[in-house]
Order: sequence, then structure tokens, then C-alpha cells
Amino acid sequence: MKNSWIFCLLLLGAPTVQAAGDPSVAVAQYREVPQTYSADGLVEATRQSTVSAQISGRVKEILFDAGDRVEKGQVMLRIDEREAAQALAGSRAQVSQAQANMQNARAAYERARQLAAQKFISQAALDKAEADYKASLAQVAASEAGAEQAGLAHGYAAVIAPYSWVVAARHVETGETVMPGKPLMTGFDPAGMRVIVSVPQDKLADIGARPEVIVEAPSLNRRIKAASATVQPLADARTHSTQVRVYLPANETGIYPGMFVRAHFPAGKASKLLIPASAVLRRSEVVAVYVAGEKGDMTLRQVRLGEAVAEGDVEVLAGLNPGEKVALDPVKAGMGVVQK
Repeated sequence: MKNSWIFCLLLLGAPTVQAAGDPSVAVAQYREVPQTYSADGLVEATRQSTVSAQISGRVKEILFDAGDRVEKGQVMLRIDEREAAQALAGSRAQVSQAQANMQNARAAYERARQLAAQKFISQAALDKAEADYKASLAQVAASEAGAEQAGLAHGYAAVIAPYSWVVAARHVETGETVMPGKPLMTGFDPAGMRVIVSVPQDKLADIGARPEVIVEAPSLNRRIKAASATVQPLADARTHSTQVRVYLPANETGIYPGMFVRAHFPAGKASKLLIPASAVLRRSEVVAVYVAGEKGDMTLRQVRLGEAVAEGDVEVLAGLNPGEKVALDPVKAGMGVVQK
């Protein structure tokens, strides 16, 4: 309570005193710094897909769940293949039948050719035998195609991961009957992430066609330099904005689809009044700095700050003049004032 009263008293303009010691100071000065345009965005995977059932049947086994990592080619889920197996057996039986009919038709055609050469049958009978033989060949080809299709359907009983991914959602339960087209699992490749942001059309000229973007993840307290960024050649007629895809470095840890982030685009340079961020003293909603006088005395003064910039500096919007000196260690400076 005593410290809070002293803090408020100093802020309201109480007489200043000589600070104990000589804390190091920094000069508030204008510097040209890069100007940025910030836009909120969401993370999405560059490769994300939903695997659906391609045969009907009952879900027999689920090998992975949401959050699990699956390597390319691994079996994620199995569907009861008995119905598909019966269809495959029937198709193979039809192939055998069609091949037997083709053998008979070929033999009949050979005999008809020999008899026609000896003038024992008419040309019409020979033509019919040849047509029957060609029809049997077509039937064999159709039966073999049907057997291949049934074989593929039988293979769909084991649902395979299309690429190495992380399961984002599982849509079925063991014992559930599925039909072709039913979603089974959704996953994404964690190696490739990108940020989707909408930029107003009047800002596109400032950021350029392929800007160098810094992506800020507030939940992780991290800033990530983007690998690349692409401005899409299509504008939204309703919002008058253009989508920009910002690609993150491969295998960036802690980043996942749906995460809120903020993209900072370079937009030229501007002259700003800067002080080190370490000189700022924050108490509840009050933001202040200790300003050094000509005789070395320290005065607590409230300031209004802007955005933080590179190299640990922060912009001062109001409360300081260029050339004024602020204490780099406000806690130490404040202790010296209180002791006096």
C-alpha cells in the first residue's frame, strides 16, 4: 500500500529528488524503422484430406485415433471384407466360365473353317462360328475387368494412409456400418503449414507481390520468419480484400491447423521516437518512465506507447520529447527516489 501511494504521488507531479547512485540512461530519439502492416490469420495445413470408405461394410478395426501420427502406407482402419471377398470369388468364377466358353467357341470356329474349306458347310455357318468366337473373347475381357475391379474393392477393406500425417479427426466407431463415400478419418501433414490472411486491396502495393513476412504466434510468444508468401490473383468483391498465403518453415514445432496468428508485412519505413523497452515501468494500467533531469534527478512521467520495434525498442507516442534521457532500469531508479 505504501509503495502504491508513493508511485501515485510521483506520477501526479510530486517534487523530485536526487536519485541514489547513477543509473544508466538512454536518449529518446527519432530513428527510421521499418513500417509494418499487421493482419490476423489462421494456420492451415498445405496438405489436408479426408479419407472416405470406398466399399460398404462394417468397421472391424480402428488402429489410430485423433492426435496419432501415421506413416505413409500404414493401415489406419479395416472394414469387414467378407462381402468384398464373396464378390471377388464370384468375379473369378465368371472369368473361368467365360474362358471355358471361349475355348469351346474357338474349337467350333476351327472345325467350321476346316468344313468350309471342304465345302461341307455354308459361308453363313462359318461366319456365325467366327462371330461366336469373337463374342466369347469379349466376354472373357469383360469378366477379367470385373474381377480386377472386385480385387480393387477387396483391397479397399484396409484403409491406407495416403501420406505421412497426423490424424485430426475420426468420424466412425468400431462396429459401425459404412457405405461408399462415408468419411472415415481426416488428417494433415504437419511438415507443411501456411497462414491465410486477407489484405485490403489498398495495402497490396505497399507489401509487394512476394513480401518477407514475420508471423507472430501470441499463444506461443514466438515470432517466425516466413519461408515465402504468395498474393493470390483474386479479390473478394464483398470485402475488397485479397487472400495472401504465408508459408511457414518446414516442421515448425507447436504450430497446428486452426491456430490464431498475426502476420506482419513490411510496408516501407517511418521515423519514430524510440526508447528501449526495458526503460518502461508498468503498474496496472499506468505506463511510465523515469526521466533524468539536468542535475541527475529522476522524475516519473506517464507516457503513451506505440508498437514495439526491432532491437528491443518501443515507440513513444506522447509524454517524451526528443533528446530527453530515461532510466534503463526503472526499478532501480524508483528505489533511489523512494530512499531519498
